Amino acid sequence: MSANVYDVIIIGGGAAGLACAVGLFNGGKKLKIKIIEAGERFGKKLAATGNGQGNISNTEMTANRFHGGNTALVEKIACADVYAGAKLFGCLFTADEKGRIYPAGKQASSLTDSLLNTLNGFDGDCLANGEKVLKINKNDNGFSIQTDKGAYNCKCAVLCTGGKAQKQFKTDGSAYALATNLGHTLTPLYPSIVQLKTDTVHIKTLKGIRVDCSVSAVCEGKVLFCSRGDVIFTEYGVSGNAVFSVSSYVADKHNVKLKIEFLPDFSEKEVEESVASAIKSGRQTEELLSGSLHNQIGRAVIKRAASTFAKDIARAVKNFTLDVTGTLGFDYAQVTKGGINMTEITDELESKIVKNLFFAGEILDVDGDCGGYNLQWAFTSGLAAAESILKRVGI
Repeated sequence: MSANVYDVIIIGGGAAGLACAVGLFNGGKKLKIKIIEAGERFGKKLAATGNGQGNISNTEMTANRFHGGNTALVEKIACADVYAGAKLFGCLFTADEKGRIYPAGKQASSLTDSLLNTLNGFDGDCLANGEKVLKINKNDNGFSIQTDKGAYNCKCAVLCTGGKAQKQFKTDGSAYALATNLGHTLTPLYPSIVQLKTDTVHIKTLKGIRVDCSVSAVCEGKVLFCSRGDVIFTEYGVSGNAVFSVSSYVADKHNVKLKIEFLPDFSEKEVEESVASAIKSGRQTEELLSGSLHNQIGRAVIKRAASTFAKDIARAVKNFTLDVTGTLGFDYAQVTKGGINMTEITDELESKIVKNLFFAGEILDVDGDCGGYNLQWAFTSGLAAAESILKRVGI
């Protein structure tokens, strides 16, 4: 086999691509493999995940936490074993109170290092970074792959190029063309796990304040999803973990409202009684929620209630609504909603259009909720693609 002819070429050196490569090497078939990454560093996005702590999965790994096409296949691949991705690494993992699974050392960069060390142990020449794939052509023997630095040929190709989110990781959406030029179609793309733009009339005085609350996304009277966690008020709208969680459900919808429930550990009746007691004590109206809420938030809520009655103020505390006007966009999103149409992909993650072309990770029309779901999909789909390739006769 000549220098530039490979059994498998993996395009994209993120979580899915690295997992696929490890899976292929672990298969014991002594395949000649190349992983081509456009960025200067492999696994750069993986090294930043979970605020740098490496949230790779979740103990509550169910199909309803994923969106897009063929959720039955996603369930089969991603939900069978919540620690499937963790098995790629030689370290201990732990889960927090929200089910988020982290390496015990809470260092995401160590996970990238572990994968690269594993691959270097198999074949130190399999990694090609800082090289962008420009085009893939199908030929009688497999594929010819043109990059900005040269050309390669392979029997099987795996597209693990990610989506359109966070272009600093070389995922600007341009790689979708590698698949669409071969006949695949792309579903509409939206930023997800992202900050939300809202009307700011009622929150102008709250910029920079962080608060623990419950957030519900409501569309046409239907609650799409509810999450408890931090909300950070900004000049454009809202951010924080609770917002990231609900954003997965609203990025592709219109006429969405966020219902923010302050003081989630207390009932509306308890809040009403507390406000009534404050009124009875002679406290000034704008200070009726002082001590219960951040003073600025309390004043904003009372102003929004436009009432001096305890019942109306309590209702405003538990039902503080904001109209969603958009998102902060792909540059700030953690993942992409949408991708290569899953109806064109087999249960083995092979293209139905082009034989021996496989897909894994975010390039497909699959996105998960905030909390480790997307990395679990990346790792497990990469491993699943590797397993499918290893079953091929003649490789």
